[in-house]
Parts: sequence; structure tokens; C-alpha cells
Amino acid sequence: MPMEPLPDLSTLSLADIARLAAEKRLPPVEKWNPDHCGDSEMRIARDGTWYHQGSPIGRETMVRLFSTILRREPDGSHVLVTPVEKLDIEVEDAPFVAVELKSEGEGRARTLAFRLNSGDIVTAGPKHELTVRETPDGPHPYLHVRGGLEALVGRSVYYELINLALEEESERVGLWSEGAFFPLDGAA
Repeated sequence: MPMEPLPDLSTLSLADIARLAAEKRLPPVEKWNPDHCGDSEMRIARDGTWYHQGSPIGRETMVRLFSTILRREPDGSHVLVTPVEKLDIEVEDAPFVAVELKSEGEGRARTLAFRLNSGDIVTAGPKHELTVRETPDGPHPYLHVRGGLEALVGRSVYYELINLALEEESERVGLWSEGAFFPLDGAA
């Protein structure tokens, strides 16, 4: 089954983005509970590159397919799961990277949509929170994707968010999306 080419986020309206997100049918990985079968010999690097047996997976369609069967376990580990097998996969940071941003509106009426390196489009809001964690090497922004899976917000996208927040000149550096406020300064 050939995968559809990714739409250009900059040309989509928020209504188009919402429709595409609603149409995306993901496998029900949360319902599959096969016995653990071992290690997939796969790793997702911090930059979002997928590796198998130490070599990058060069076929974007394979990465997109694998991303649909990825699940986070209650202990925080990650697995690739099908109805008949469950395989460990190493994730260095977050399994996805937010690589593109679309912003519409201002202030409380703003909506922020992100394209992930997997091709998924996620709109920040109450179900898809945007958080910033302070680490020794600076702030790391994350977007909740689904089922405990997160996307690391890429550096250029984070800078876009910060610029938007600074333009708003509010008391706290942050942005609204779908009625929820997300601080971007890393403070609790």
C-alpha cells in the first residue's frame, strides 16, 4: 500500500489540518498485548533518525510505517507492537521530532500545529500539551503526541515559538493554542 505524499503545511488551513488529523487511522496498539518477543535491534536517535542494526533506515515510508506501531510502556520503555509480537526499541530522547510549525490567530485565539518527522500533524492543546523541561544543556521543549509518546520540538521550531511569544509581550513567555496556555520559559 503506497503512502500518500506529505502535504505542505504552509498551504493548509487549520480546518485542513484538523481534517487530516481526524482522518489518520492508527493501529490500535494500546489494545494489543502479545508476549514480549525480544529486541528489534532498532534505535531512534535524539535527532529523530531511525537505525536498524546500527545503520540509518533510509526509506522514509518504512520509518513512517514503524512509527504507527510504536508504543510507550507503563515503565517508560518503548516497543514496536503488532497483534502477535512486541519488540523493544531504544529511544534516546523522544521518538518524534517536531520539524515544522504553523500558527494562526493571536493571543487566546491562537492555534499551533506541528508537523513531525514521521509526517504526523499534531495541534497543541489540552490533549497535546507543549512542555519545556530545563536540563543542564538548556531548555528542551516537547509536544505530547499520543499514548505517552512525545516529540522533541526542533531547535528552529522552538525559536519560532519563542519569537511568537515575545511578539505577544505578555507577562509570561508562552503561547496559547486551542484554549490552553503553554509557558515556554521552562519555569514551573
